[in-house]
Amino acid sequence: MSTHFFATAAKGFETLLADELWRLKAANVRPSVGGVFFDGQLETAYRACLWSRVASRILMPLATFSALTPEELYAGARGIDWSAHLGPDSTLAVDCTLFRSRLKHSHFAALKVKDAIVDQLREKYGTRPSVALERPDVRVNLHVHCNRAALSIDLSGDSLHRRGWRDETGPAPLKENLAAALLFFCDWPNKAAEGGMLVDPMCGSGTIPIEAALMAAGRAPGLTRDFFGFLGWKGHDAPLWERLRREALSIEIPKDIMIFAYDCDGTVLEAARRNAVRAGVASCIRFQQADIVELPKPEILGKNGVVLTNPPYGERLRQSGDLQPLYRQLGQQLRRCFGGWSAGILTESAQLAQSLELPLESTVALWNGPLACTLYRYRIPAPVEEQAAPSPMLANRLRKNLRHLRRWARREGTDAFRIYDADLPEYAAAIDLYGSCAHVQEYAPPATIDPARARLRLQEIVATLSEVLEIAPDAIFVKTRQRQKGANQYQKLADQRNFMAVREGDLNFWVNLADYLDTGLFLDHRPTRKRIRELLASGGDFLNLFGYTGSASVYAAAAGAATTTVDASRTYLDWARRNFELNGLDLSRHRFVQADCMAWLGGEGADRRFDLIFADPPTFSNSSSRDSDFDVQRDAVALLNAASRLLKPKGILIFSCNFRRFCFEPEKVAGFAAQDISAQTIPEDFARSPRIHRCWLLKRNG
Repeated sequence: MSTHFFATAAKGFETLLADELWRLKAANVRPSVGGVFFDGQLETAYRACLWSRVASRILMPLATFSALTPEELYAGARGIDWSAHLGPDSTLAVDCTLFRSRLKHSHFAALKVKDAIVDQLREKYGTRPSVALERPDVRVNLHVHCNRAALSIDLSGDSLHRRGWRDETGPAPLKENLAAALLFFCDWPNKAAEGGMLVDPMCGSGTIPIEAALMAAGRAPGLTRDFFGFLGWKGHDAPLWERLRREALSIEIPKDIMIFAYDCDGTVLEAARRNAVRAGVASCIRFQQADIVELPKPEILGKNGVVLTNPPYGERLRQSGDLQPLYRQLGQQLRRCFGGWSAGILTESAQLAQSLELPLESTVALWNGPLACTLYRYRIPAPVEEQAAPSPMLANRLRKNLRHLRRWARREGTDAFRIYDADLPEYAAAIDLYGSCAHVQEYAPPATIDPARARLRLQEIVATLSEVLEIAPDAIFVKTRQRQKGANQYQKLADQRNFMAVREGDLNFWVNLADYLDTGLFLDHRPTRKRIRELLASGGDFLNLFGYTGSASVYAAAAGAATTTVDASRTYLDWARRNFELNGLDLSRHRFVQADCMAWLGGEGADRRFDLIFADPPTFSNSSSRDSDFDVQRDAVALLNAASRLLKPKGILIFSCNFRRFCFEPEKVAGFAAQDISAQTIPEDFARSPRIHRCWLLKRNG
């Protein structure tokens, strides 16, 4: 049976926590002030205790009631069956927070709840539980807001930022969940997944590098804790908890994590090393004693990295004198050692942040305990390199392609199309036009190619595009396309929210050229989308599986169909809704379902029927919303058999796949005949690379 829970978090962390809970398969995730509501089984709450990096506590609400007076509070607490949660030999503690309440003393309110609990249990058992402020068997949380009391069991027992590995600290250490939030805000999980590096030049007791290592290693932050609030609770499921711990312990730590931690204080640095050993990530971090004025470059310096640190500020400023020279030196060393990287600096002082003299990208307001602080995010200027010149050879090819493709695009009524796809071996990239911008996807060069030479080739592409298209370099968005694994294939690359609208005939779509590897619109599916619209000319019901940003659904809706778009990503479904709104489509006729498609087909969607189903699955996915991964070669037949059962008698299923080595056995889709329509679905701008996708149309036999 599903249960309601509430995860508390520091102010500003709510969105990060909501994203974590979605990944942990929580249902009905609803951010609120100071935390996030969510639903799930007890396993979901246990996973949150074990895996959440930013939550403070996981609460299981028991009841809410009016608490205008101490008597009302006592009666409301007495109305709960406490024997379901603790026995007469248990120990108990009650925490209390009051906000806009007639009850003015939190300690007194906590005592009233404690009295209600022990009085009820004394009447039932003849004896009563005792109070233990440290590690009680059951910790009860009382929160009174506007004279409404909410009573909950605190499943965490102690704040989840206490991971259990930090026995030694330096001056003014960060809380572990604040360090984790800083890492999320600096996009460290994505950078780590791409082989990026992290440097903390003032690591202190090691909180930032240790949390970074735990993230990069995929290690549960709660594994090193020896106590949780549910361990003494009567509802505790010990076998379930042991299974979840064994699962987390079975994850092996990768050997290629590169995190560097420096500090000028050798004693504090030794404490950081011991903390890393207790956390189980000592092999991931290179500790080195170094003063900020002699900051060493890592021996291997990747181009994708982040510097994140918490320099002295605030209270320490009054004890340490003028810190501006320190910040100025830090900025100088970052420019010297880490050009092209991003940097995150947490400080209370805007004046100190300005002393870094780095180009500021964004800020995030946070609290470090009682101190109001700001995370300043910078882009460290890259070293000045020789300006690459346009390539005459590439320019000639681009002009030749554009003469034909621009005329074709005008006839098609589109301003988003491909103009080049590795036509010349020397320039291995795919180039698409989106209105007045260009999107360049560089094919990752083989390891045998000199990185400096490959970088120069890419710069030549940008210079040539700028000249041929007569656009500024900042209107050219460059990414490296390489084989993506698991969840990485749809991860964010940046956080610029750089959206623009492009046109396809009489329809428009939002694209984002900066933040994701893919832009939100698969240009090669243009003919497939048109066919969907033609097949639904008389209306009907349309299902879009793995719906991404809903472009196929927009085409179906424009034909008059009622649509259902299913995708595991909330981000992409929100994007799909925005595409509907951009085209003036009435959202009330259309459903957007966040779910794993395979699970939805066998669950909620099993009783629905459709005239046309479009399935365009990824090659591989290990979405957190499913129990196992999805592999298109292995799972396509199961997907299509499940989808075909949702078709109306004369329904049609269109299946598309971009896995170039895909081998399809249509005879295994029971009762259906498949027609390969790949050639008809490759648009003119992709004619040079017709293997961009394969496409089949399935109809019932007879």
